[in-house]
Amino acid sequence: MRYTNGMNTNTDSSGSLDRLAAEEFPVTENHIYLNHAAISPWPERARRAVQAFAEGITRDGSLHFQDWQETERSLRERIRDLLNASGTETIALVPNTSAGLSLVAAGLDWRPGDNVVITDSEFPSNRMPWEALAGQGVEVREALCTPAGDADCEGNILRLVDDRTRVVSVSSVQFGTGRALDLERIGQALSGSDTAFCVDAIQSLGAFPFDLEAIRADFVAADGHKWLLGPEGLGLFYCAPQWLERLHLHQWGWHMAEPFGDFDAREWRPATTARRFEPGTPNTPSNHALEASLSLLQEVGIVRVAERIQARVEYLIEGLSALSDAEFISPVDAGLRAGILNVRFGGRTDKVYQALREGGVQVLTRAGGIRFAPHFYNRYSELDRVLEIVRGA
Repeated sequence: MRYTNGMNTNTDSSGSLDRLAAEEFPVTENHIYLNHAAISPWPERARRAVQAFAEGITRDGSLHFQDWQETERSLRERIRDLLNASGTETIALVPNTSAGLSLVAAGLDWRPGDNVVITDSEFPSNRMPWEALAGQGVEVREALCTPAGDADCEGNILRLVDDRTRVVSVSSVQFGTGRALDLERIGQALSGSDTAFCVDAIQSLGAFPFDLEAIRADFVAADGHKWLLGPEGLGLFYCAPQWLERLHLHQWGWHMAEPFGDFDAREWRPATTARRFEPGTPNTPSNHALEASLSLLQEVGIVRVAERIQARVEYLIEGLSALSDAEFISPVDAGLRAGILNVRFGGRTDKVYQALREGGVQVLTRAGGIRFAPHFYNRYSELDRVLEIVRGA
């Protein structure tokens, strides 16, 4: 995966980062955690943030409401920085990726004969909202992206686009194969057309730089509980300025209205910012957790995070390549991969998986293989232990 911007980089040595990781991730005391493509452990600072919030509301009720709002403002600014967005007015806090993508699917004016282009290896969150439009006469077209290391995924996507394509919606990284898409190529090809570009960024945001200016996405959705190291139940939705008032709304509540905070107003209108997609009360405890988690990623520097993830994936590739029965489902080309490495082991894949789980290694099976997903804090000694278990299974 190419790095698409020059976001903050921490120049501390690897030793300093390793010490920081040891302080922030007590999960490493009991597990070798390589399951960040599913659900990530929280860093210690996220636990402390939620604990402090819980203690405050238990003691004082809503006394610290202004502080909660400041945390929410800080969270939006951190998300803006991660996306390289022009401002926070384009960012909504939503329950999850599915909710964000559904805002687009339900918000457009569809006509019979319209189509949506996705890939053949999308997670259901980026397939079901579009398939649900079949009753309105909308066709879903699936571009060939498998085998992950061979198919011209981006070219296949663009070849399916025609004058009735309303949306191209793709995952930045495919959840099963780990194939990273060249979002800039797709975004540039669609720029200036009538086709909107939508990105499910859940498998890359927090692991690799993301540059809206270069990618030219109209919509981006992502959950906080994977590479962003945050809680479940809180995600983000980016809506480009030109689309903010073009998406039809289907949810209504006090939080999305103007004048904001005037609960007696009988005349109101939806906010002109992305707050229009947030109908009700914020998920304040999760706001505290995700804000703290993002502070860690930005303290380390997202470019440094990406370098360390790539190095760990490379280490696993080199170690597993020595095994005669290792078959890589994920691309091994550094330009096509991200933080996911999916591998089959001939007729012993199930045995390897069981041995890893029994050995305290948290991984999952996906797409017929074992999916390894290390983060920046994983130690090479942990990866050596993983390789030892795989060899001995």
